[in-house]
Amino acid sequence: MAEPHNTPVPGSTPRATSPVGFLQQAQQDHAAPKPPAKPRVLHLGDRIRFNPGTFDALSSRFQVVRPSTPERQRPQFAAALRERRWGDFEAIVRPFWDAGGEMGRWDAELIDLLPPGVKVFASAGAGLDWVDTERMGERGIVCCDGGSASADAVADFSVAMIISTFRHLPWCILAATSRGATEYRDCHLMAPERSHNLRDQALGIVGMGNVGQRIAIRCRHGFGMSIHYHDIERKSSSIEQAVAATFHATLESLLQASDCVVLCAPAGVGSGTIVDASTLAHFRHGARFVNIAHGALVDEDALVAAMDERRVSAVALDVHADEPHPHRGLKRLAGHGRAMLTCHNAGGTVETLAGFEELSMRNVMAVLSGGQALSPVNLGHLKDQGTLGGAGRASIMRAHES
Repeated sequence: MAEPHNTPVPGSTPRATSPVGFLQQAQQDHAAPKPPAKPRVLHLGDRIRFNPGTFDALSSRFQVVRPSTPERQRPQFAAALRERRWGDFEAIVRPFWDAGGEMGRWDAELIDLLPPGVKVFASAGAGLDWVDTERMGERGIVCCDGGSASADAVADFSVAMIISTFRHLPWCILAATSRGATEYRDCHLMAPERSHNLRDQALGIVGMGNVGQRIAIRCRHGFGMSIHYHDIERKSSSIEQAVAATFHATLESLLQASDCVVLCAPAGVGSGTIVDASTLAHFRHGARFVNIAHGALVDEDALVAAMDERRVSAVALDVHADEPHPHRGLKRLAGHGRAMLTCHNAGGTVETLAGFEELSMRNVMAVLSGGQALSPVNLGHLKDQGTLGGAGRASIMRAHES
């Protein structure tokens, strides 16, 4: 598979230099008009690795232009857009979340430089909080993410983190690997007095979308947990019955009923926090907390204070407000075995990477072919459909559905 790199905008067709050759060429051009140029797709980031067949389908129908790494640095990238260096492309595809984002945040400065015919922005990753999706919608551009491709991986990882909070796994690991025989014996004797089985524990899920439903299935049928959830929209009876879920109309009601709270809600631009001092006050004393959504949705100072007061007994956090710098207080608690901190790993599997890549290309092919996007996130902001209603907490609680 030959993948283009920094494909130039097509120029004029070479002509023969002799008068006879020129006449023959002109006659051929007149007899056989050239087909219209293929629509262009701007490919940001690494070359395709997992789905060559899908890329072949994409490149056979569209002209794929892949800027080099230096061209993707923000000043150079903005300059190239102003110059129309890549022509009037109609789609942007970013198939990997760890490459292609060198230009930084997609704000009004970049979005307003895009050609007027751009129809779709399809990216890997779960959520597009680094993109002004409303501004994109006002330009008529459908934004698509890859959240559904990572849902199983995130749910699996979430279960491990839930288990960690009930069984104090960080403490057990620290005592066995980095401390002496006394600490080992103390953990062996004392951890059972603080640990609990998962069966019949109340699991509170904040955001019952793709990931939330998968967590509920695993924890209900695998461990016999009692499932509770809060979302801005109540789910269908079939979804609730599948996991015997109890719906809570308010977040406060959910927190008061839960032994462990898992944050699964997507974040939007300017969405603020969900877990802060006011909501932490409603946690059951000694409850547990897991965050696999977004670090910015949690007031980490308030969370550390709640843990120091023992209102929250244990946490497991895969995402952090200031990545790659976990909160100092949380690192202290991790050193005491009360917090599991990971490096935004929940969705990171080979299967997820392949799914991100595949979904991003298929979103582009679907939209440019006149069909519906497979995983849109900003349909409510498209210029011909008005804007989404609601604000504040409601704007960040709408979980993606597959």
